[in-house]
Amino acid sequence: MRFRRFDLNLLVALDVLLEERNVSRAAHRLHLSQSAMSGALARLRDYFDDEIMVMVGRAMVPTPLALALVEPVRDILIRVQTTIEARPTFDPATAQRVFRVVASDYVTEVVLARAIRRLRREAPGLRLEISAVADGIHDRLNRADVDLVISPDAYLTSDQPKEVLFEETHSCVVWRDNPAVGDSLTFEQYLDMAHVVVIIGDKRTPAFEQWFLDRYGYARKVGAVAPDFSSVASILVETDMISTMHTRLARLYAQHLPLRVLPAPIEFPVLTEMMQWHYQFDRDPGLIWLRGYLRECAGE
Repeated sequence: MRFRRFDLNLLVALDVLLEERNVSRAAHRLHLSQSAMSGALARLRDYFDDEIMVMVGRAMVPTPLALALVEPVRDILIRVQTTIEARPTFDPATAQRVFRVVASDYVTEVVLARAIRRLRREAPGLRLEISAVADGIHDRLNRADVDLVISPDAYLTSDQPKEVLFEETHSCVVWRDNPAVGDSLTFEQYLDMAHVVVIIGDKRTPAFEQWFLDRYGYARKVGAVAPDFSSVASILVETDMISTMHTRLARLYAQHLPLRVLPAPIEFPVLTEMMQWHYQFDRDPGLIWLRGYLRECAGE
C-alpha cells in the first residue's frame, strides 16, 4: 500500500533497521532474505534521498535524518497497532489474548502465579507471557514490545503512565536452626551477620545497600550475592547468614523451607510496586481490565 508515493510496508523495515542497525539481523526479524532487506533499504534511501544507514568501520550507523525518524516511525506503528487491535469492550471469559508482562521473580511468586491460577478457571483464553526484568526494559516499553512492566517506581521511566499495584514491607529471614539468632534481632546482630543480597541486571546498582549506608552510616557485610529473589531462600538454608526480604515472599518460602521470618530491627522504607504501560494503550479495555485484575490478586 502506498501513501503519497511511499510504500507503507517500508515503515516496518525502517523501524527494524533503525533498531537492529544490521541488515542481516533486521532481515531475520522480519523473516525476509538479506537481499530483500537490502532492497528495502535501497528504496528507503531513494525516497528520503538520504543514506539512512552508513558504514563506520564495521558497524552500520544511522544518519542524522534516520535518527530523527526513530521516534516518529515507532509512534506511527504503535498507533496502527492500537487501531487494528482496538475493541470497544473486553470480556475476559471469552477473549483470546496474550498479555506480555515484565516482572521480577518476586512479583511472579506473590502475585502473578496466583493470577495465572485464577485465569485458568475464569478466563482460559487469556495468557500471561512473563519475562524477567533486564537492562533495556525502558526501550522495550517505549517500543510497545511489552504490555505491562511491574517494578518499583525508582526503576520506571517518567514519560509513560503508571499506577500502584501494591505496597510491601520487609522482614529478616534466617535458617530455622541458626543458633546465633533467637526470636528477635538487635541492630548489632543485624550488622554483625553476613547478608545474602540480590542484584538484578548487569548494570543495576545495589540501591538498597547505598540507602542503608546513607541512612545508618554502616555497610552491611555481604556474604553472598544472588541473581534473583527466589534464590535467596535456598542459599540461607544450613548457613549462619541472614537476608532482608519482602515480607510476602519471606512468608511464602517459610512454608516450604526450614526458615524463620523475624521482624527487622530497623525501619525500612515501604516498597511500592508499580504497573507501567505505553500511553498509546491507555484506553485499551483489555489492559484496563488486566490492571484491575492484578490489583485484586495482589490484595488477596
